Amino acid sequence: MLLRPFIALSLLLTSSKALWPLPQHLSTGTTPLRLSPNFQIHLSGVYHPPADLVAAVERTYNYLRTDKLQALVPDRGASSLGAIQNANTLSSLTLSLTPASGKVKSISEEAIADVETRAEGYTLTVLADGSTAVLIANSTLGLFRGLTTFGQLWYELSGYTYTLTAPISITDAPAYPYRGLMLDTARSFFPLADIKRTLDAMSWVKMNTFHWHVVDSQSFPLVVPGFEALSEKGAYNPASVYTPKDVQDVVAYAAARGIDVIAEIDTPGHTSVISKAFPEHIACPEATPWSLYANEPPAGQLRLASPSTISFTADLISAAASMFPSKFFSTGGDEINANCYAKDASTQNDLSSQGKSFEQALDTFTQATHASVHAAGKRVVVWEEMVLAHNVTLRNDTAVMVWISSANVAAVAQKGFKIIHAASDYFYLDCGHGGWVGDNVNGNSWCDPFKTWQKSYSFDPAAGLTETQKGLVLGGQHLLWTEQSNPSNLDSIVWPRAASSAELFWFGPGGDVSKALPRLHDVAYRFIQRGVRAIALQPEWCALRAGACDLFA
Repeated sequence: MLLRPFIALSLLLTSSKALWPLPQHLSTGTTPLRLSPNFQIHLSGVYHPPADLVAAVERTYNYLRTDKLQALVPDRGASSLGAIQNANTLSSLTLSLTPASGKVKSISEEAIADVETRAEGYTLTVLADGSTAVLIANSTLGLFRGLTTFGQLWYELSGYTYTLTAPISITDAPAYPYRGLMLDTARSFFPLADIKRTLDAMSWVKMNTFHWHVVDSQSFPLVVPGFEALSEKGAYNPASVYTPKDVQDVVAYAAARGIDVIAEIDTPGHTSVISKAFPEHIACPEATPWSLYANEPPAGQLRLASPSTISFTADLISAAASMFPSKFFSTGGDEINANCYAKDASTQNDLSSQGKSFEQALDTFTQATHASVHAAGKRVVVWEEMVLAHNVTLRNDTAVMVWISSANVAAVAQKGFKIIHAASDYFYLDCGHGGWVGDNVNGNSWCDPFKTWQKSYSFDPAAGLTETQKGLVLGGQHLLWTEQSNPSNLDSIVWPRAASSAELFWFGPGGDVSKALPRLHDVAYRFIQRGVRAIALQPEWCALRAGACDLFA
């Protein structure tokens, strides 16, 4: 049962509308309070605090000093200056950690634990008289989430950092354990700085999973130990690669910000680039016309019936999985093109000699590759076709990303698998930008129209599910496929739209779009202050006048 929040009327006042995602339980008052120039954050009962918790505290200090976000009202808060100047001052925030096990773990350790076991809840109390504020959690990850919320309470005016809504009481925990963003770094390469900036932004809205679609048919930028030839011959250029050290850097950076990194090596489809280094393993490599052999160019799929290709793929997945500490690893499984195999003599010979059908061969291939993931102590993530389009053997703990349509969720639930919402009709960030294939004057993107933040915010994760099936939903994510995106538009195409699912899967469904918009404006403005080039949701005139630009205002 999802907790339903009590939202005080004072939520509509300026100094609490910056909270995103909305806490489960929030009450606020009407008393101004400002931070002391000597404001301090103290750790209580943690004699040797983990380094990443100390770093998180330092980042919080820095944001409090540098955000300088003014209230989004016409006078930017100037009419409250007198009340702010005469307000009580808050001198300190105490972090109190009460781990259930008695053992203090780092944020990084807790971030990569099985997603269904993580503790992210916290309580936060800020009194109106300026006495010490208190943040309590039973995990360092919970403290980190609470620090994120604390940093959102404050605005700046004339050198004062203030709120108008003390006292503030928050009890909070996520409705769903999985809240993610997928980035495709194969169709376009993204330097580490872009990925880290994205991870920062994710942490500011309490997202906890970075689904890294790191390779695909177009390029293979991941340097996998023992399989270096794949990146040497399959990356766009020698500089456009992610070395094992880069991966460690990304994983550590993400984990310290409460984010797990789930890598994906899509198989057996979307693997054309492997032919550059290992042509013996790829059917119909770069065959034309590509539309007969693949959903997009270049064509090419792993020869799934070949024993040597099965062994090669299992070893590749094993090596890649060892680079990532996450308890999840994705083997993909989407958009397998039957015609490619029908026209591939080698595959047909293998099927004939083994007396197997295509589906039987796919099952053998899947069991072997998934065994590599299981041997690494991880759970498999697959796209929905592995459950709905093919008859393959999957372990009960497999997580299924439903992407083709939200209408397919119920069918996956009926088979009893855990579900990650990733539906193109709600969460694809690349829709609505026109067709990207050439020689098609009137072409549109296949998943038109553009998916607004309001659309994703309106999604109901439990729609069409029984009470029992609702427990199968792990959460969901926004996704950016990068046929038409690269570092030049990464921030603008993702933010603040992707924050909508961050709140949806933290707070739960049923949020009011009109009441959410002023807070989402604050998200965008704060992101810009912190160096993320989020786009405007409305003209600034509207952002400063909550509700004035609603359709029937």
